[in-house]
Amino acid sequence: LLSSRRVVSRVLSYPSSLASLHSHATSFGFQQVKEEEKSKLVGNVFTNVASSYDIMNDVMSAGLHRLWKERLVGKLSPFAGMKHLDVAGGTGDVAFRIFDAVNSVKRRALRKVDEASLEETQIYVCDINPNMLNVGKQRAAERGLRDNKSLVWALAEAYRVLKRGGRFLCLELSHVDIPVFKDIYDLYSFKVIPNLGELIAGDRESYQYLVESVRRFPPQERFASMIGEAGFEKVEYENLVGGAVAIHSAIKL
Repeated sequence: LLSSRRVVSRVLSYPSSLASLHSHATSFGFQQVKEEEKSKLVGNVFTNVASSYDIMNDVMSAGLHRLWKERLVGKLSPFAGMKHLDVAGGTGDVAFRIFDAVNSVKRRALRKVDEASLEETQIYVCDINPNMLNVGKQRAAERGLRDNKSLVWALAEAYRVLKRGGRFLCLELSHVDIPVFKDIYDLYSFKVIPNLGELIAGDRESYQYLVESVRRFPPQERFASMIGEAGFEKVEYENLVGGAVAIHSAIKL
């Protein structure tokens, strides 16, 4: 929970009963694993990359991830007194941007925000990996859906916890459908990124998984349909960088 005076982070864990109900195979990158094993495997990946996560985002995207996140926050248009839930928030990168936007002197002047409203602003950052949250805590003292075992379950939970009128936004690496750019993007993803992971983070396998998990994530139209099937209305998405990144948005009516 981010407020104007304190930061508290909470870990969002999957219900323990979920694993006992299912033992089907699911994807871990391009591998097939048991559903109950995926959370541990994904957790290990982000435990390994947590300390170098932010710098690798800068290197892999040439700093563009900062613009994508600013675009996401711009679409959210946060205001003082608003409650935010950042699921799979990792090191709190998006949450801190929301916090900064709410506390923007210019925005406060335009909206005539008082200190009481700022105090009521709440930003919850949830992640299954405590190492990622610890990095966020360190930043506070001085960042998906892609890795869920079941997207259907995750979207249902998002719908459940939002109030009516609440907005759902998801920023994810996605699918490029421009022929020449797609070939370049695939070459960069599978040949360059794992090597960067080994060079900078000392972990090639984790970044190989991250690249593979992006390819296994549903294409933009399919994911939009899944959001609608979860109960959301006014589902839209915006492609950035030719579809390499997509922002999906919807409303719970």
